[in-house]
Amino acid sequence: MHRASLSADLLLLLTAAIWGFGFVAQRLGMEHVGPFTYNGVRFGLGSLTLVPLLVGSRGRGAPPPLGQSPRRRAAGTLALGLVLFAAASLQQVALLEAPAGKAGFITGLYVVIVPLLGVFWGLRPAPQTALGALLAAAGLYLLSVTASFALEPGDGLLLLSALFWSVQVLLVAWLAPRSRPAELACAQFSLCSVLSLAVAAACEPLEAAALLAAAGPILYGGVLSVGVAYTLQVVAQQRAHPAHASILMSLEAVFAALGGFVILDERLSSRALAGCALMLAGMILSQRGRPRRRMRP
Repeated sequence: MHRASLSADLLLLLTAAIWGFGFVAQRLGMEHVGPFTYNGVRFGLGSLTLVPLLVGSRGRGAPPPLGQSPRRRAAGTLALGLVLFAAASLQQVALLEAPAGKAGFITGLYVVIVPLLGVFWGLRPAPQTALGALLAAAGLYLLSVTASFALEPGDGLLLLSALFWSVQVLLVAWLAPRSRPAELACAQFSLCSVLSLAVAAACEPLEAAALLAAAGPILYGGVLSVGVAYTLQVVAQQRAHPAHASILMSLEAVFAALGGFVILDERLSSRALAGCALMLAGMILSQRGRPRRRMRP
């Protein structure tokens, strides 16, 4: 393997580890603050950590125009921030009930959902994608559906969150070629932070002592999960093969389960572990196939 490609893959593996253990930080943070307070502060910190990258990207040429009107660019960025807010909020509220390991695997379904949603953009899924979706669905059934055919607490919210994360990925794919990456990321994180803090101010108690007690998990979630991991992803994907990148980043689910086991002492049944294995296999297999057509503008 080429040295540059190997270093890129290692950076992506580190990114997946940071994101995976971020699920543990999200649960620990909510021992002291509410879900919207946690998200509001961590995405605000994430925006601040991107400021050096934002300053460094200035003067490197204007981004290509989005259509003929700057309003379309603003509308697209607004939609991206709203979708991110919905995805992050659903996930964070679900983590009040769902274990970190399970949340990582269900959220990771976006790697299967994204190519399936691509059908609406004229993309026909490859056979591997369809088979991967079936494996992931079977794994989800074992992981989340009880003997009484009911979803475990929080799992429905996580499924809905995975759908919003999928839409967010597609919006980024559409907006990124027409924007500076740092500006786009900072804008969506800032909007998500403002909306989360607004909901927190209306629904949750905001106390300095609670924020101080949750400082560790918030710093991890904001600086590492949002700021550092995003930067590593951007740097690594300049050299990494797209198939390698997708597979390595899907391993965040494994790190989430490992973190839940080691740090939170979460235990999954043999049925749930079998479901996790099927879901991981489906995620990886779905990334091996390539779409038959390119995405339309």
